[in-house]
Amino acid sequence: MNYWLIKSDFETYSILHLKKDRQTIWDGVRNYQARNFLRQMQQGDKAFFYHSNTKIPGIVGLVSVTTPQVVDPTQFDPESKYYDSKSTLEAPRWQTVVIEFIEAFPTLIPLETLKQEFGSDVWVTRRGNRLSVMPVDEIVAKKILHLTN
Repeated sequence: MNYWLIKSDFETYSILHLKKDRQTIWDGVRNYQARNFLRQMQQGDKAFFYHSNTKIPGIVGLVSVTTPQVVDPTQFDPESKYYDSKSTLEAPRWQTVVIEFIEAFPTLIPLETLKQEFGSDVWVTRRGNRLSVMPVDEIVAKKILHLTN
């Protein structure tokens, strides 16, 4: 099992939306490095759910990958802001995963705490990093989970 961190704008899709929906396709990722990380995800991998674009950004919950290697349907929808005219059914450019809600943490783990605890060992703390999907080292993941208790 691998660990990941996935970011979502609080207003667009929060951990509370996922808790209500129980599972969702993680569509709309349009960065090649983030897409490549999505391609590496396997069923059963865990991901920390991170709220971005909010007053205090941070990790708010945990999710599980239920279905890896899903073709992102938004790339074919001309009405979607994630439409990609160069992508075809025969050669889709964008893949994603389906995730499932595990838990919302009792308290947010703020970005500042992640910086203090882990420095640049967590991708989200690295200067200039704007990826919406990134790996988390297992040792760091265990420490993050310990912070939630």
